[in-house]
Parts: sequence; structure tokens; C-alpha cells
Amino acid sequence: MNRSQRAYPRMGTNGGGMACNRVERQIAWGDLDPLGIVFYPRYSEWMDASGHLFFDRIGLNLVRLAREHQLQFGLVETTCRYLRPGRYHQRLYIDTELVSLDERTVVLRHRFVEAGGNDLLVEGRERRICMDVSDPLKLRAVTIPRSLYTILEDVQVPADG
Repeated sequence: MNRSQRAYPRMGTNGGGMACNRVERQIAWGDLDPLGIVFYPRYSEWMDASGHLFFDRIGLNLVRLAREHQLQFGLVETTCRYLRPGRYHQRLYIDTELVSLDERTVVLRHRFVEAGGNDLLVEGRERRICMDVSDPLKLRAVTIPRSLYTILEDVQVPADG
């Protein structure tokens, strides 16, 4: 994590055990396109990093999961809606929540909100599938083990909430 990105020391809750991981990020010069706004692929990069931090916060570090259990949550789909431009030196909060869970997949929602206000700049989603990575040449989707599913279920929020 670089100087312009900081994970908060704890995960906030949305009630009933549901969790939102918040990362603070300051937009740097290298994040911009020629028009002076955030270059759109940066949001995908930040969503991926925020997703990894979300998994860390709920005790499912993805590196450890791969090493110890030969499992990984691989990215299979991503979407992004751009509502307002992000600009140089602007501070953002990236709020990440688990909004959908089934036997093999999870969907994370990422909301990019201007720090100190309520202006939503970007909203993105990632669909990740549980994979057996014991043989990197033969990756395959698998059912999320019950022990992991229970952890995920405990932090899931309603998709529209």
C-alpha cells in the first residue's frame, strides 16, 4: 500500500454483523488522464486492492488461502458506473461490501465517495468465483467450503443496502 492509500484500522459494521471495509485514498498526479481526471482503469486497480483488503479484514487473506488451502477467489466479472470525475489531490473513501453470495461466487460492491462529503463518484462490482488452484494448469471452480461460507455469510449486506 502506498502513501496515497490507507486502510482503516477496523471494519465498520452496517448492523447485524454486516461489514463494510473502508480505504482512504488521495488521488495522485499519476492517476490522471490528459483531461485532469482519474484515468478509468485506476478504478479497477483500486477495486481489486480494496477487495483484497476486504478479504484480509474478515480473516480470509487470499495469499494464505491459496498457500494453505489451495483456494482462491478469482475475478470473473467486473462493472463500473462513473457518476462524477475524480480530480487531483481529492481524497476518496472506497467502501467495500459483500452484496451477493452463492455456493461458488461472491459479489463485492465498491463505492468511491468523496471524503468529507456524501458525493458518490463511482460504483463498481466484482464477481469472484471460488477456485481450486492446486494445479495452476487446471484451475477449476469449486463450492465454497462451509467454514469459509459461514464467514462470508456473516458479513453479507443486502444488495440494495
